[in-house]
Amino acid sequence: MDMNQYLSMFIDESNDHLQSLNENMLQLEGSPEDLGIVQVIFRSAHTLKGMAATMGFEDLASLTHKMENVLDLVRNEKLKMQDFIFDTLFKSLDALETMVQDITGGGEGKADVSSIVASLQAIESGEWTGSTAPAAAVNQSSSTVTPSAVELDEFQYSVLDQSIAEGHRVLYIEVLVSEQSQLKGVRAYMVFDLLERSGEIVKSFPTVQDIEQEKFERSFSLYYITTKEAQELEKGIMSISEIESAKVIQLDQETLQQMTNQAAATAEVEAAPVPAPVDASPEPDSSSKEEPKKPVVTKTVAPKQAAAPSRTIRVDIERLDVLMNLFSELLIDRSRLEQLASETGNNDLSDTVAHLSRVSTDLQNIVLKLRMVPVDTVFNRFPRMIRDLAKTLDKKIDLVITGAETELDRTVIDEIGDPLVHLLRNAVDHGVESIAERVAAGKPELGTVNLRAFHSGNHVFIEIEDDGKGIYRDNLLRTAVKRGVVTEEQGAKMSDDEVNQLLFAPGFSTADKISDISGRGVGLDVVKSKITSLGGNVTIHSTPGKGTNFSVQLPLTLSIIAAMLVRLGSEKYAVPLSSIVETAIVQREQVRNIHGNKMITFRESLIPYLSLSEVFGVPDFNDADEQETEIVVIRKGERLAAVAVEEFIGQSEIVLKSMGTYLPSIEGISGATILGDGQVALILDPNAFIK
Repeated sequence: MDMNQYLSMFIDESNDHLQSLNENMLQLEGSPEDLGIVQVIFRSAHTLKGMAATMGFEDLASLTHKMENVLDLVRNEKLKMQDFIFDTLFKSLDALETMVQDITGGGEGKADVSSIVASLQAIESGEWTGSTAPAAAVNQSSSTVTPSAVELDEFQYSVLDQSIAEGHRVLYIEVLVSEQSQLKGVRAYMVFDLLERSGEIVKSFPTVQDIEQEKFERSFSLYYITTKEAQELEKGIMSISEIESAKVIQLDQETLQQMTNQAAATAEVEAAPVPAPVDASPEPDSSSKEEPKKPVVTKTVAPKQAAAPSRTIRVDIERLDVLMNLFSELLIDRSRLEQLASETGNNDLSDTVAHLSRVSTDLQNIVLKLRMVPVDTVFNRFPRMIRDLAKTLDKKIDLVITGAETELDRTVIDEIGDPLVHLLRNAVDHGVESIAERVAAGKPELGTVNLRAFHSGNHVFIEIEDDGKGIYRDNLLRTAVKRGVVTEEQGAKMSDDEVNQLLFAPGFSTADKISDISGRGVGLDVVKSKITSLGGNVTIHSTPGKGTNFSVQLPLTLSIIAAMLVRLGSEKYAVPLSSIVETAIVQREQVRNIHGNKMITFRESLIPYLSLSEVFGVPDFNDADEQETEIVVIRKGERLAAVAVEEFIGQSEIVLKSMGTYLPSIEGISGATILGDGQVALILDPNAFIK
């Protein structure tokens, strides 16, 4: 069977299981006595192992199986979770993630995990340092009896019978575990793991659940479909330690029928009498049992219930990109139709175009929502990261996540992960104090880092707030002067917010030494540039001694934006509405020249005045000749500026198109769009105008 067609599904589901394992392991670390969580972890590990074995990734399946062995001891109360076990299991999860990433990149999912396997085996055998051996097995009821054959229901018999008809090998296997074995369930699962790699187990006795709970004496039996020889499988089973004997019998259709009849007859003899149902048929006489023509099978009829259909499907992100591009073209044509309808004055055409506009607006909302992804897809990897950082730094950190259901465009989600990782590492390393420092300051030993997301208008805000030592202006300025970022004179004139922004200066770092956590001499300038490239902004608010808040503002989407179209000479420009505070008209005498810079009064404060014609060198327009000028007041964080234009055209939803590689990066331009008349309008980047 060609498994390549299932590879993408395997990768997606493996990532889901690994995320679930990480989350539940963190939860178990907080409640190590909760066996319910252990059961959930065990099931995820078992499913992942089965998937990996089916796809042929033996290393991944083998490591997961070793994890299963340890988890099985824990859930059967033969082993108690301790720090060493948690650390080893977390290392196992890291190795599994590395393997899956290798598979995603086209590799075979191989990795050197010998040290991890050795640790897991030591835990399993009770030989690891600082622990006693696993407790003795729980007493089991002696009433459990293994019949000579496993009883099948109608469906299972049909599967086996059809497999024989199609040329597959159907085997009946009986395995006897050594009487000295203290881990019968583990040995049974080692047998199951071996068999699942090269075939399918149809039915076992006792049930899988009973075997998991070690509710069997020493033997278990099963029906098995495979393409391997019986002798080869028997040899493989006997190679497992503490297996006393293994009997493997290949069945044909006649033998299968006889064994099934025997199992059913045994079950009838051992079953306790029960009252006959009202509509039961009369008991046939004994002569009818002499020559059974069909196998007697058990059949349980459950009340019919309507299965809840799945409400979600997996869609490749590339298909959504294609859909977005097609809709972008439709939006451009809609603008063209609206302009033609306005020019012709045809009422029927205008009505049709108006209806098309309403429908396309609804379609636009749906397309955009399809691309929206909860920030939880980024946030869910942070608890594990914070846990590891806290152990490395010997700190106690509580990460509190709120608003994880907040949605962002997939393109933004893909880009925002690394900046958030850097900010969180910075909060844990530089923000939260050591345990001794917190106690000395009268704070609890447990430091808190809040990660929250929320909507506000057309933006999403992500805040990272710690209750650490905060930012001290004097210390920050001293470091900035030492590193040549500012002079002492410049620093003395700066406001607190401006001083805080020095953290984003290239090459600025407050770390005394370079580490793998933060303070690698890069500072936060990389974070700033990445967020700015996404059309966002980041601000800092800090209270010395109490903590720091980093607030990241991001656009909901990067594909379709609302903009104000303006004219300048023969050219048209688009200004994103998200950056506009207001539009206005100013008289020439209102423009003042202060120290060589043009300024205007806006809401009782002076803001810079920029001439767009001067910035871009538009030859056919000069606003200096105008007695009054239209302006657009734009915002970047807390800073404002007024940009002079010739004429306002109006608001419009535009499709953001990249400038590509044909033109070099032009300062002040973030992209372009195609208007309804086919003309290309450049999209202004307000962040570039305010520096």
